[in-house]
Amino acid sequence: MTKKEMYEEKTEAFLLPLVTELKFELVDVEYVKEGGNFYLRAYIDKEGGITIDDCETVSRLLSDWLDKEDLIQDSYIMEVSSPGLGRPLKKEKDLARSIGKEVEVKLYKPLEKSKEYAGVLKAYDKESVTLQMEDGADMVFERPQIALIRLALDL
Repeated sequence: MTKKEMYEEKTEAFLLPLVTELKFELVDVEYVKEGGNFYLRAYIDKEGGITIDDCETVSRLLSDWLDKEDLIQDSYIMEVSSPGLGRPLKKEKDLARSIGKEVEVKLYKPLEKSKEYAGVLKAYDKESVTLQMEDGADMVFERPQIALIRLALDL
C-alpha cells in the first residue's frame, strides 16, 4: 500500500462514522499533489446540499484528529468541501443512484477518435459502464479505459 492509499484509507475510516452520525455522506477522500503542494481533501454531501457550516464542523473534527494522530509527515493543506454539481461517480452507490441520468465519460485514450462521451447511464458492472447515446445506440466502456465519470452539467 502506498502512502497516498494509506492516508486516504485511514482518513476515510475516521470520517465515515463521524459523517454518518452527522447524517452526511462521505463522497470521497483524496491525497494529491498539485503545483508543489500536497492536499488532503474530504468531500461530503447531504440531501439538500452541504453548507459552509457543515464543512467547518467536519474540518475542525478532522483537523483535531490529524493533529493527534500525526498521520501525515509531509506538509499539506487540508480541505473539506462539497463535491460540487459535476461530482465524480467513483463508488458503486454513486453509479447506482445515477442510472437513467445524463453522465459524461472521459477516457484515458481516444476511442473512435474521441476521449469524451456523454449519454444516459444505462448499466454498469465491475468490468464496464454502458451509456445510451443520443442516437439510441448503446456504447460500452471498459472500466480501465475510464479516467472520469460524472453527472453531466446542464448549464
